[in-house]
Amino acid sequence: MIAGGSKDMAEHADKMKRVRMVLWIILFFNLAVALAKVVYGYIANSLSMTADGYHSMSDGLSNLIGLIGVWIASHPPDRSHPYGHKKFETYTTVGIAALLLFVCFEVLSGVWARVRNPITPDVSVVSFTVMLITLAVNVFVYTYEAWQGRKLGSDFLVADAYHTRSDILVSLSVIAGLVGVRLGWLWLDWVLGIVIAGFIAYSAWEIVHDSAQVLCDAAVLEPGLIIPLVNEVDGVDNCHMVRSRGRADSVYVDLHVHVDPSMTVASAHRLSHQVEERLKSSLSGVVDVLVHVEPRGDREP
Repeated sequence: MIAGGSKDMAEHADKMKRVRMVLWIILFFNLAVALAKVVYGYIANSLSMTADGYHSMSDGLSNLIGLIGVWIASHPPDRSHPYGHKKFETYTTVGIAALLLFVCFEVLSGVWARVRNPITPDVSVVSFTVMLITLAVNVFVYTYEAWQGRKLGSDFLVADAYHTRSDILVSLSVIAGLVGVRLGWLWLDWVLGIVIAGFIAYSAWEIVHDSAQVLCDAAVLEPGLIIPLVNEVDGVDNCHMVRSRGRADSVYVDLHVHVDPSMTVASAHRLSHQVEERLKSSLSGVVDVLVHVEPRGDREP
């Protein structure tokens, strides 16, 4: 097994720095959007617009959580965390899901209060203008964050983009609700509040599901992708018992290979290095490979 060098750590630190920069940019836009929706939502007595504003505010809070998580994830491996701190970034995505569920509860509480004490929202041209402008900002934020998340291989940015995507759907629902109120369908405001809560809860589920895949060590790479590459290495008779875990940008692989029984320990050691380098150069994200060398004909218990 070859330990990661200073080059890998430098690349990781640079990636974390770029992720933090993206988060600061997203945080600014999210707070501006949330402020506009909440303030005008209260002025206009629009439940759906206010709920949408709080949803956007949770986006900003998740950005702050992300900045903390990414800062921890940028630390190099140490004695207590020999595999590094990258999973802390994934762990913080669970915080986003918790925020979303809290917002979902708040929205449903507002719907119940509005059903018991109906209030007619004040829908005007300003209402539509605020929603259309904030919708455009949300589309930009989602597109930019998702692109950067995939480009940098950041679990947090991708999860946070899911959060922002739900903002877009929510904003479209709010606009539809404003149209309904203008037509006299007052019930549509709180009905869409329930729909918004559903979007928020679904976003939370997506984040928890994706985070659990990493935190519970689900397979990252298919064995069928790894075995042919290993079998091409000179001296390898057969590759089997392939396992992988980690994140898309930090994949750990362990596998078994059969070799000529007469191969020396030194040759087997060189072979394991060749297998590791072959996988690292061929598969993006592979950072470590553990090779178990067995004599040809040996049977697994």
